[in-house]
Amino acid sequence: MEARFNLMANEIGGKLARRFAGIHTLLHHSSLPASTQELVALRASQINGCGPCVDMHTKEAAAAGETAVRLNLVAVWREATVFTEAERAALALAEEGTRLADAHEGVSDETWAQVRKHFDDEQISVLVALVGLINAANRMNVITKTPAGDYQAGMIASMTN
Repeated sequence: MEARFNLMANEIGGKLARRFAGIHTLLHHSSLPASTQELVALRASQINGCGPCVDMHTKEAAAAGETAVRLNLVAVWREATVFTEAERAALALAEEGTRLADAHEGVSDETWAQVRKHFDDEQISVLVALVGLINAANRMNVITKTPAGDYQAGMIASMTN
């Protein structure tokens, strides 16, 4: 597969990529566990069919110690026994926040109550920002048909240096 357009091959696109990487780094250094962040980003990317983001977040999660079993079960997290209640709340938020057009109410009150139960205000801020950020990145990659497979763990962090 060949990309139809390299969004980052121009000055504005490069600046945009660095800003996205900077936000990613900011969120990554929050109190929300990195594993939860990677699971959320992976699930939204799966839903949106974003190969480069699935590639990136699978590899980043594995590099951070996430198990293959858990990574393989993210797509069916409701039926899996390997996720904590907090992770389930975050994954539900990721799904409902990603599928806004599919549900008249967006994020349900039940999901929001579970998020409030398991996360503090800072962590919720990170979750909400992460869902928005990953959905934006997914859409840009899908629009430009960016291919997947070449990502190496740590690449996103190197963009902010």
